[in-house]
Amino acid sequence: MKSTIQDKAKLVNSVFSEVYNKYDLMNDIMSFGVHRIWKSKFIDWMNPSHNSSLIDVASGTGDIAKIFSLRNKNLSEITCVEPNEGMYKKGKSNLINFKNIKWIKANAETLPVEDNMYDFYSISYGIRNVSDINKTLKEAYRVLKPGGRFMCLEFSRINNELLNFIYKNYSKAIPILGKYVVGSTKPYDYLINSIDSFYNQEQLLKLIAKNGFENLEYRNLSNGISAIHSGWKI
Repeated sequence: MKSTIQDKAKLVNSVFSEVYNKYDLMNDIMSFGVHRIWKSKFIDWMNPSHNSSLIDVASGTGDIAKIFSLRNKNLSEITCVEPNEGMYKKGKSNLINFKNIKWIKANAETLPVEDNMYDFYSISYGIRNVSDINKTLKEAYRVLKPGGRFMCLEFSRINNELLNFIYKNYSKAIPILGKYVVGSTKPYDYLINSIDSFYNQEQLLKLIAKNGFENLEYRNLSNGISAIHSGWKI
């Protein structure tokens, strides 16, 4: 089990080391820009107040933290956590002018922050990549204040047969796109396989509940291509 976890961590790290420099461009190409709408809806559902604090885990290039900050007129204290060196440097550079945002290079399973610190915990297209999802959820619970909210945005299961057929066939072309844009098919072979093998909406909801969260809900985006999961630390 330990070697499997270590193997996944190495694989994920190598994947993001290949794509970090063109990560946002490739996301725009793959989703035709729709990922930006999904992320905006993610923050809409949070509906944070100006004094809300956020820990954004697997921050990547920092887009969730940026939207959250701008919605709050840059008054919120935000901590971005990213384990991959290339993505960490890229995200930190992207948000260098946001003085209310600090960056930590760390894994989702071992957050170097104190208990009961944040109003919101967000993870966007990152929970699928962690080595131990239960440890990740336990850490999310630990660092949230009582009354704090866990929010997860992730690829999920499409609930429309025709759309699912189209999506599955389109997915086969994504590694080819990756070859032209990034120079390698490997990161996008991993992307497609990781989506196919990840939990569906109900399974993920049960896993979040198992790790202590209550008042759970999820909302599908684009018929379930992505889904937002929400839970509270009561």
